[in-house]
Amino acid sequence: MKEELLRFDGAVQRDPAIDAWMKKHSAELRAIARRWFGVMRQCGDEVRELLHDGCPVACLGDAPFAYVNAFASHVNVGFFHGAALPDPARLLQGTGKSMRHVKLTPRTPTNAAALSKLIDAAYSYIKSRVEHG
Repeated sequence: MKEELLRFDGAVQRDPAIDAWMKKHSAELRAIARRWFGVMRQCGDEVRELLHDGCPVACLGDAPFAYVNAFASHVNVGFFHGAALPDPARLLQGTGKSMRHVKLTPRTPTNAAALSKLIDAAYSYIKSRVEHG
């Protein structure tokens, strides 16, 4: 039996609070967060977004699939169902039941192709769960 999907009220097509959130961070961290949140936004027409627990979250309708969060010296690109995602490049960190993240730092190379695939996989996973239970 699959666990109940997490749902968030208030997701919208474009949340101005996310742009305000981006402006609060250094140029280096903002660039990283903006790039990867932009990839999330491009996953499909039904992507919605909101701030949850102080960070930008990408949802399929009201079901979250990924987020970005900035810290003092790095950005996390996180996945609500990361433990279920294929990760052949072994980018994902974390040991929780479901959540995983990828830690990105300025001036450190990122495996952009593998991270893009993780975002696509997270979107596909949540889409399948929403459509098929």
